[in-house]
Amino acid sequence: MKSNFIEIDGALINPDITEIKFSCDLGKCKGACCTMESEYGAPLKAPEIEKIEENLSVILEYLPKEHVKEIKQNGFWEMKFSQLMTKSINNKECVFVYYEGDIAKCGIEKAYFDEKIDFRKPISCHLFPIRISNHGGEVLRFEHYSECKPAIEKGIKQNISTAEFCKDALIRFFDKDWFEKLKSHLRNY
Repeated sequence: MKSNFIEIDGALINPDITEIKFSCDLGKCKGACCTMESEYGAPLKAPEIEKIEENLSVILEYLPKEHVKEIKQNGFWEMKFSQLMTKSINNKECVFVYYEGDIAKCGIEKAYFDEKIDFRKPISCHLFPIRISNHGGEVLRFEHYSECKPAIEKGIKQNISTAEFCKDALIRFFDKDWFEKLKSHLRNY
C-alpha cells in the first residue's frame, strides 16, 4: 500500500476519495452505474440478500416485466468467483433497474424512498463510486469510470468531494464517528 493512504480505525482510504470532486449527474450519465456492460453485477453481502428477499414482492412492483420475469425464473443474485452479486439482464442492466424516461434507477431504492421498505439498496451501490476491498482490513478506493466524467465536472462546480457525496453511505457502512474522523482530511468541509 502507498504510504499516503489515510488510515482510520484500521481502514485504509485512498486520498482520491477526499480529493476528487464528485456529484452524480443523472441527466448526463443516465444511470450508467446500473447499466454498465459486464458479466458481473453489484457486489452483495449475505444479509443484504436476506433483506431483499424479505422485501422482494414490494420491489418487484417497481420493475419492468422483463426484469420481474428474470427474477422469478432465475433469482436476483448469483455467486461468481466466491463473490455474491446481483444478476443482470443481457450482461448490462442490473435486474433491479427501472427507468424514469431514459434514466436508469434502482427499484429497491425507489421502494425505500416511497417508504414501503426499510432497506435502501446494497451498500456497494450506495457507496459508488467508492469501492471497498478487504486486505486484512477495509481498503477504500475511488473507482474511475469514463461514464462518470459528468459527475466529476458537477462535483468540481459544486466543490463536493467524493467523500462528501458518499457521506450517508460511509456513515451507514462505518458510523458517524468514523465519518467525523474522515472529515478532518477533507478540504473545504
